Amino acid sequence: MPTDQVLVSKIELEELKEKSPIGVYLTMKKLEERTGKKHEWLKENILYPTKYKKILYVQNGGFVYYPQVKGEKWTFLASKMAGFLEDNFYSIFGSK
Repeated sequence: MPTDQVLVSKIELEELKEKSPIGVYLTMKKLEERTGKKHEWLKENILYPTKYKKILYVQNGGFVYYPQVKGEKWTFLASKMAGFLEDNFYSIFGSK
């Protein structure tokens, strides 16, 4: 077997596919669970600061739906949000 490949069972492959964030939408509650941060912190430190909102906001071509009226839910494209959090870890936490 080539050194750049591995052998996995079909069951393991299906489990990996199920865990993939591709095509998965998150709610605010799920984002809280994944980050370990409360929605107030997420809003104050990531979602509302202008420097991030202009990237995140779906109306700007981003991957976060910001509720427009009371009762609407936040929606996050999981794969893109995960990448954003990875790429911006230092700017989010390092400048505090």
